[in-house]
Amino acid sequence: MELIIDRLTNQYKNKIAVDRFSMKLTPGVYGLLGANGAGKTTLMRMLCGILKPTGGTVTFDGMDVSTEEYRRILGYLPQDFGYYPNFTGKDFVMYMAILKGMDKKQAKKRSEELLHIVGLGEMKDKKIKTYSGGMKQRLGIAQALLNRPKLIVLDEPTAGLDPKERVRFRDLIASLGEKNIVILSTHIVSDVEQIADKILLMKDGQLIFCGKKEEIHEGLEEFYLEQFQEDAERGGRHE
Repeated sequence: MELIIDRLTNQYKNKIAVDRFSMKLTPGVYGLLGANGAGKTTLMRMLCGILKPTGGTVTFDGMDVSTEEYRRILGYLPQDFGYYPNFTGKDFVMYMAILKGMDKKQAKKRSEELLHIVGLGEMKDKKIKTYSGGMKQRLGIAQALLNRPKLIVLDEPTAGLDPKERVRFRDLIASLGEKNIVILSTHIVSDVEQIADKILLMKDGQLIFCGKKEEIHEGLEEFYLEQFQEDAERGGRHE
């Protein structure tokens, strides 16, 4: 199982959001860190086939990002995921399953299974508008896993979660990384430090570091701040 990103580029007019990004990923959790404007969200959207690159390629075991086959192995939780507040958790996941082409019997079975996996089994018949932020994020994970994806892309999944929910979420993501490729994009350094097998640092659209946290002697938080101090001083840019 291998995701190959080769010189992936996104340029709009004179602005290069992602600049010749290249790497090879195998099963595990990859923590993608970067300040606002570093190009993280643009990269994630290209990896999910939502945004077409202006240069370079993305392939998973030889399948191009633009193909239906690639979409079948992909699970995606965007930063601003839309929910239907009056749906119950169970109805929502079933609805998403049917949208993904499952028949009703298959959708029901898979929905029940996933709601249990993400710890929402007891809340499945409650309306989503009664859910906490953490519960909504776990529901988002459940829909992302419906098609048993081998590549799971999560954009800022722990934003707004309380400490207890954050720990539960980290455990869930870590378990998913045992047999799949999980890419977690965030600006929360402690999340990456706790669960990522490899750390990726992006700055000005480029990959400036790829390695294990053990390779960073001064500690990840300090290393991260060092890299992005300049951006912080000028207030960052929006992606």
